[in-house]
Amino acid sequence: MAPGVLYFLVFHYGALFGNVVAFKEYVPFIGVVDSPFVGFGNFTALFAEPAFWSAAWNTLSLSLVQIVFFFPMPLALALLLHSVSQGRVRKFVQSVVYLPHFISWVIVIALFQQILGGDGLLNGLWGGGSGDNLVDVFGNPTAFQPLMVLELVWKDCGWGTIIFLAALHNVDEGLYEAAAIDGAGPWRRFWHVTLPSIRPVIILLLILRLGEILTVGFEQILLQRDSFGPATAEVIDTFVYYNAVTDGHWGMSAAAALFKGVIGACLVFAANKVAHRLGEQGVYR
Repeated sequence: MAPGVLYFLVFHYGALFGNVVAFKEYVPFIGVVDSPFVGFGNFTALFAEPAFWSAAWNTLSLSLVQIVFFFPMPLALALLLHSVSQGRVRKFVQSVVYLPHFISWVIVIALFQQILGGDGLLNGLWGGGSGDNLVDVFGNPTAFQPLMVLELVWKDCGWGTIIFLAALHNVDEGLYEAAAIDGAGPWRRFWHVTLPSIRPVIILLLILRLGEILTVGFEQILLQRDSFGPATAEVIDTFVYYNAVTDGHWGMSAAAALFKGVIGACLVFAANKVAHRLGEQGVYR
């Protein structure tokens, strides 16, 4: 456990010290300690910035779309894989759907651009080489959120099935046999046996996902932000990056990141409390 514990101590708990930048007029050349203290001045400037609220709205709307359309996908895929009776076929399919997770976002986005871009494969096939862009997803603001979800499903849906498959393997087969004897069909067995058995896992993952509701994939969006424009593709993470690294507004960017973390923590606590009220264990007791 030592390497894992050391990782969290250094890069997560140790990094919490950097939140003090949110309360200072940080100047990299003089360091965190010597930078002047401004109290909540960075938060005041942040909340008065229209670009931040636009990024927050884009983040929240994209995250809700991901929860609705991506979160059920690993469960559905896990159910399909669990229903495959032949072990070799199941292992082969699992290996195929896991593989995209290990491909970098740079490669994934390049593949989608080669297929759905203005000079992509679909235009080459449908346009017959005429040069007419019948399909150009990149650069179309209305296609931004569906494209983000499509890329995420292709890359991480298979990887997300691991926990669901482990939960499905722990379901007592005798429950299925008893339900079948009582006349329950496949759908009723799923509704009355499968879902109640894996409900704690679903709630646990949903609570953890709510804690990251303002985190929608920094690298994925950063690589495509310029194609769709900041008005559509700017999220809190890219807002923090560009305002800190590009514009040098370190204090305001740190305030935005801290605000995001506090909201995520509050959502986890609230969702965990609701889970307890419903009789589930949640993340912690």
